[in-house]
Amino acid sequence: MAVGLGPLPTLHPVAGFELGIASAGIKRPGRKDVVVMRCAEGSTVAGVFTLNAFCAAPVILAKQRVQGPVRYLLTNTGNANAGTGEPGLAAAERTCAKLAELTGVDASLVLPYSTGVIGEPLPVEKIEGALQAALDDLSENNWEAAATGIMTTDTLPKGASRQFQHDGVTITVTGISKGAGMIRPNMATMLGYIATDAKVARDVLQNLMLDGANKSFNRITIDGDTSTNDCCMLIATGQAALPEITRAEGELFAKLKQAVFEVCMEVAQAIVRDGEGATKFVTVEVNGGGTHQECLDVGYTVAHSPLIKTALFASDPNWGRILAAVGRAGVPNLDVSKIDVFLGEVCIASRGARAATYTEAQGAAVMQQEEITIRIELGRGDCSETIWTTDLSHEYVKINAEYRT
Repeated sequence: MAVGLGPLPTLHPVAGFELGIASAGIKRPGRKDVVVMRCAEGSTVAGVFTLNAFCAAPVILAKQRVQGPVRYLLTNTGNANAGTGEPGLAAAERTCAKLAELTGVDASLVLPYSTGVIGEPLPVEKIEGALQAALDDLSENNWEAAATGIMTTDTLPKGASRQFQHDGVTITVTGISKGAGMIRPNMATMLGYIATDAKVARDVLQNLMLDGANKSFNRITIDGDTSTNDCCMLIATGQAALPEITRAEGELFAKLKQAVFEVCMEVAQAIVRDGEGATKFVTVEVNGGGTHQECLDVGYTVAHSPLIKTALFASDPNWGRILAAVGRAGVPNLDVSKIDVFLGEVCIASRGARAATYTEAQGAAVMQQEEITIRIELGRGDCSETIWTTDLSHEYVKINAEYRT
C-alpha cells in the first residue's frame, strides 16, 4: 500500500518538452512500457547516475551522451538491460539508432533508459516496433501518462509540479519518478525526469541537479540496495522569455532552485511512500552531529536495520534496537551519555538510557501511526541530516520473491 500517496497533482506542461507513450509488450501484452521524451532544440540537459559498478548499458550510454546536445530520451520498462555486457550495449545503441532514424537526428542526441529485470537480453525488436506509436503520441500534456508508463513494481504514478513568476513571466518545473524497491542512495531501481522552461547554462544546470538529488533522491532508502539503473535527469528547454541563467546567483536562480528542490523532494519521497510492501513512512532525523557524514552514518544505520524496520511494521516501540543501531554506526569516540532518542515528540531514551518519563503506552501510540519520525540527538556538534525510509513487511518479501515469476 502507498502511505499517504494519492492521485497525481496537477502536472503543468513544460513548453518545449513533449512526452509520448506506447506499448511494446516487453513483460505483458498491452502494457504501456515505452516512453519517448522530446526536448526542444537548444535545450540543456543534466543528469546524476547510479554509482553501482555494474551499471546498466543505458546508463553507460546516457552518461557519455549527456555531455553534448540532447533531443530525445528513450525509456523502456520491464527489462533493465543490466548485466548484459557488450551485447547489451549494442542493444541500447540499436534502439537509439532506430529512434534517431525515425526522427532524422543523429543517434548521439538520443539518451536511453531502462528499468526492470537484470540480466536478460533487451527485446530490441519489440521496443523498435513501439517507437513510431510513441512519437505519434508526443504531447506537452502527457506527463501523467508518462508517469504511469515508467512504472515497474510501483502501485501509483509519482509526479510533482511548481510554477513561479519572474518579471511577469511564468516559469514551470514539472517532474515524474518511478521506484518502489531496490532503493538506496547513490542514486536512490529509480528513474526521475524533471523539466523546466527556464534557460539555464549546462554547468549551472548540472550543479543544480546534483544539489537537488543530494537533498532528495540521495536521502531515501527502502531496502539498502543500490540499483544498476538509477538515473535522474534535469532538462531546461529555454522556452520561457527570460535571460539565460549563467551563474548560480541572483533572484531568478534562487526561485528556480527552490522550485527544482521542491519537485525533487516531492517525487523522491513519493518513492518511499510507495515502497514495496510499505505500511509506514519513516523520517529519520539526526541532529547534533560533529559532521554531516556522521549524521548520515547514524541515519542510514537506523534506516537499514532489519530489526528496526520489522519493529516498525509490527508497531513495536522496541527502542533498544534504535540504540544498538546508533552505537554500531561507526561514529568515532561516540559518547552515549549525551544521546537522546525520540519517537515523534516522545522521548524514549535520554543520556543513553531509558527516559525516566517514558512509558510503553506512549511509544506504542506513536508506532501505530502511518507516518513516524525517529529523532536522534547526538550532542556532538551543529550538523543535521534527514533520511526517509519505510518499514519491512511480509509483502516486501513476497513481491521480491515472486518478481521474476
